[in-house]
Amino acid sequence: MYVNIIMFLQPKKVKYKKHRKGKLKKIEYKANKLKFGAVGLKACESGRITSRQIESARQAITRKINRQGKLWIRVFPSTPVTTKPVEVRMGKGKGSVNYWAAKVGTGSVIFEIEGTPASLAKAAFRTGGAKLPVSTQLTYR
Repeated sequence: MYVNIIMFLQPKKVKYKKHRKGKLKKIEYKANKLKFGAVGLKACESGRITSRQIESARQAITRKINRQGKLWIRVFPSTPVTTKPVEVRMGKGKGSVNYWAAKVGTGSVIFEIEGTPASLAKAAFRTGGAKLPVSTQLTYR
């Protein structure tokens, strides 16, 4: 019997259960160049990408490239996002962790592909970028 279990990205262990919201980086200077692949998907604006959105984009990209070549995910959702239940009064502490998200700055590389034709990678990143909440563009080595 085949059971479809979806595994979302999240840290195995964290030092603190809940984080503060913090500020988003406007421009990314460290992770803005390709390290592994020949073609990459780069964020044009800063924002938060959830683990579900990363997984959805990854599945769309791998289906489009027919599982040929290698795909790297350059972001990891390590920030816990908390929410309180609906119709709960103010106070009584912070809500429980609802999902995990990755903070993405402008210009940071999200995905990289190696070993596929440029036209196929372009089509795959177009479908994968549609799954993400930030606007994206292609970058080449």
